[in-house]
Amino acid sequence: MAEYATRSANERDLPRIAAIYNHAVEHSLATFDLEPPDAEYWRARLDGEHPGDHLLVAVDEHDHAVGYAYSWSFRPRPAYALTRETSIYLDGSVRGQGVGRMLYPALLQTMAISGVHTAIAAVALPNPASERLHVACGFTKVGEFKEVGNKFDHWVDMAFYQRMLVNIPTGDAVLD
Repeated sequence: MAEYATRSANERDLPRIAAIYNHAVEHSLATFDLEPPDAEYWRARLDGEHPGDHLLVAVDEHDHAVGYAYSWSFRPRPAYALTRETSIYLDGSVRGQGVGRMLYPALLQTMAISGVHTAIAAVALPNPASERLHVACGFTKVGEFKEVGNKFDHWVDMAFYQRMLVNIPTGDAVLD
């Protein structure tokens, strides 16, 4: 089995991150985007404006990104500043190999060190693999909305998961 590691993303990773996400936009219900975002979208994710904004990658033995996870604003109002929404996407070639279970905890630990209190994740349904990953990473399902997205002429439900980051182990955190 291949060896993988996590690290903070850099400019060089952005085309690969975009390719992984664009595949999801074009072929899955995992994202509600209907068109691939432009390069500025990924540049903003990389730069982040808030101490809780992080973009991490999982890399193979050649330091090529095979997946990424990020934290970003949950809602725009100031009282939500210590709550961040998380997201994770993996290249199809590494799904089921434990990459998500390595990458997601690294993101959560990094968020905790930067002072984030609560992580929120939205999961388009059905997506049993993503739901299992979130539960394995300590998230709790806190709600479900019916038919909130429409993609590929199909109504899509969404589940919300929450993870409190107090007392989270920070041994494998990836800090910039």
